[in-house]
Amino acid sequence: MLVFSVLQIMGTNKIPGVIVFGDSTVDAGNNNHIPTLARSNFLPYGQDFEGGKPTGRFCNGRLTTDFLAEMLGIKHSIPAYLDTAFGIEDFVTGVTFASAATGYDVATSKVLSVIPLSEELENFKEYLEKLTSFLGKDGAVKAARESLYFISIGTNDFIENYFTMPGRSSHFTIDEYENFLLGIARNFLTELYNLGARKLSLSGLPPCGCLPIARTLNHISVIPSLEELNRASKDFNVRLQHLMASLNKELKGIKLVYADIYHPLLHIIQNPDQYGKSWFLCFNQTLDPM
Repeated sequence: MLVFSVLQIMGTNKIPGVIVFGDSTVDAGNNNHIPTLARSNFLPYGQDFEGGKPTGRFCNGRLTTDFLAEMLGIKHSIPAYLDTAFGIEDFVTGVTFASAATGYDVATSKVLSVIPLSEELENFKEYLEKLTSFLGKDGAVKAARESLYFISIGTNDFIENYFTMPGRSSHFTIDEYENFLLGIARNFLTELYNLGARKLSLSGLPPCGCLPIARTLNHISVIPSLEELNRASKDFNVRLQHLMASLNKELKGIKLVYADIYHPLLHIIQNPDQYGKSWFLCFNQTLDPM
């Protein structure tokens, strides 16, 4: 589904770069450079990455966005914006502003003191200034317009925040909270559009009740049933798709495509023999959202 969504966006034009926002599913190491416990700078993380060392990616090797950039013929991996080993010459063709453990809701980012989505956007604005200095105004505008924007976020708002912490759940019903998040998503996507983004892929939620962290918390009765978590994920995804359809009509020239994560991942979980035991073990060990 991810590849299909990207092909929908590309058309016949080559994509010069991949710009990434979100949580641990797409954080390549930004959290290594802020004071937080939400880090993956230790083994076994990174054991299959080049050099066998942890990079700050919450997986054993490369992220989905790294493979995506390679598939597009751009680069082997996408660096983290806060990683001082890289500069604007590296970020021209791809950069991630993502921060593990963040969400749409600023309250989610405060749980583990990570970068809120609003600050990811401010870092992107700073990046655009650097891009203008590096490519010139016309070159920067063209790069921003033709690059692919990949966004993967939202799981932590439910598992780490709403269903675990008392704050939001005491003020919102689950329906109200989903609408609250969708309002933030609308504002974020509109702001990206105003800054020049035209080709965007936004991932929905996975089946949250199937994630290792949810199953662990469920054993100690911190969160609702796993089935309820999955229902919340599915409901949010439907509403998110409606929002995206509206924005595709409202914002002239935008190509905003939904990437379905829920159904492919659920199929893998329910049919592990079709995908190999090693993959299933990897999922259980490393796929927790943060």
